[in-house]
Amino acid sequence: MIVSRQALGDFMFTVTQLARKYGISRATILYYEREGLLMPAYRSDNGYRWYGDSEMERLEAIVSYRSYGISVANIGDLLDRREGLFQSQILRDHFNALEKEITLLRKQQKAIVALLQEPKLLEKNMVTKERWVAIMSAAGFDETAMRTWHQKFEEMEPNEHQKFLESLGINAEEIERIRNL
Repeated sequence: MIVSRQALGDFMFTVTQLARKYGISRATILYYEREGLLMPAYRSDNGYRWYGDSEMERLEAIVSYRSYGISVANIGDLLDRREGLFQSQILRDHFNALEKEITLLRKQQKAIVALLQEPKLLEKNMVTKERWVAIMSAAGFDETAMRTWHQKFEEMEPNEHQKFLESLGINAEEIERIRNL
């Protein structure tokens, strides 16, 4: 039986409409389906996939996790809230991988600065508190979300949180205030 879009309701979207709405490709949505991350709410006899509100919420979460660099292989566990400890390990592992990458990039920057003999370049391109807040804001974090982020970071990895805050060039008094949120 072929079902019209009107029969499904106005809240349903096709793959193409969903892709357009979230600024991703149609192929990406189909890839998420193949990986078991996003299944259509309904599939009509003519093969059209239809997505509703819950699928759109799930896609928003997938897009967010991908923007944080979380692998598709790990997103399913995070979305389905499987094994809470496993979830936090996935996030910690990703955080640690990012930290290693940042450290490597900083070493590469220092090597280039040494070759150029221009130490001011490091200061100019350093991620400061202001740049970090702008990045977090651009990613959709408001003040409350940033506070929660710091609280979780402090709870999970207090020493690494301290190092991170120091790397932003924040003074000791402000670091203490942030860590005591």
